Amino acid sequence: MTEGIVHMFDVVAAQGHGSVWTVLFIGFCFGAIILYSRLDKFEKMAGFMIFEDTLAPRMAMMTVALSGVGFYALVQGGFAEYQVKPTLLGGLLVGAVLFGMGLVILGKCPSAFFVSVSEGRVDALVGVIGGMVGGAVFTLTFPWINQLMGPDLGAIRLSDVLGGYELTIVLVLSLTLFVVALLIPTVDYHDPADENPKR
Repeated sequence: MTEGIVHMFDVVAAQGHGSVWTVLFIGFCFGAIILYSRLDKFEKMAGFMIFEDTLAPRMAMMTVALSGVGFYALVQGGFAEYQVKPTLLGGLLVGAVLFGMGLVILGKCPSAFFVSVSEGRVDALVGVIGGMVGGAVFTLTFPWINQLMGPDLGAIRLSDVLGGYELTIVLVLSLTLFVVALLIPTVDYHDPADENPKR
């Protein structure tokens, strides 16, 4: 097991995304933001689904808007590069439905599971175990699942379809998401457990 953990760190270091310490620091920052905003709580996501909390969509839109412009600047500066995944319509549609079902049932996205586990939440631990089982099933049945993926349409980008205009596309989409995030009314679901924590 120890060798496996060491190998995992070696793989991360060899991918050229920065040192292991940089990756860990970014991970800790991400976890701190999730904990501060309470987006790791089932009640927050459930509140969004029943229109009693708008933090999740406002935060997601604002994050994509700002990171879109920032990532474009990094690519143009030579500090990052696009790695567009191939378009497999069958796999994308089935995966999107399964992802949505898991999101609604468990009340959080996969990245927030580990933050919740660090708080000792059993529901998140069940989700993590379920994800690992699902990954194992996917690996074992991949030859059969691969037939459902559909044809590989290649790495499709809007700029390829429209004949360029990368900067315009980035600015229009980012500005649209930014404005919509500002226009969505602020509605916060207050969990009684947060207001009256157990002593």
